[in-house]
Amino acid sequence: MFQFSKRYFILTILLFITEVLIAVFVHDQFVRPYVGDYLVVILIYCFFKSFIKATTWQIAICTLIFSYAIETLQYFNLVGMLGLQHSRIANIIIGNSFAWEDIIAYTLGVATVIGIEKKVSRKGAK
Repeated sequence: MFQFSKRYFILTILLFITEVLIAVFVHDQFVRPYVGDYLVVILIYCFFKSFIKATTWQIAICTLIFSYAIETLQYFNLVGMLGLQHSRIANIIIGNSFAWEDIIAYTLGVATVIGIEKKVSRKGAK
């Protein structure tokens, strides 16, 4: 069940750096809110795949459930309930507002992962 994957770990690090750069330097109405959410599920997927040996579908569904759960906790103001509403880091990592657009971005991100993994596995089978 546990197996380290250097390839997915490197992807995790690269995606994390990308997310940090977006959070720090991009202050627009598209890239930061939507591309950031799209990429974060790919980051989470790669992180899980770095350490867990499971099928693409298993990791993808777990990633999606985790992302939906975080978004739902935003709806219930988790940051405020934890008393972290003044913490910039908590607001960036956990988030502070529910949005259906985020759910769509997460779903599209996981769909992209599944598509890429399917394409890569077909190339490997040839």
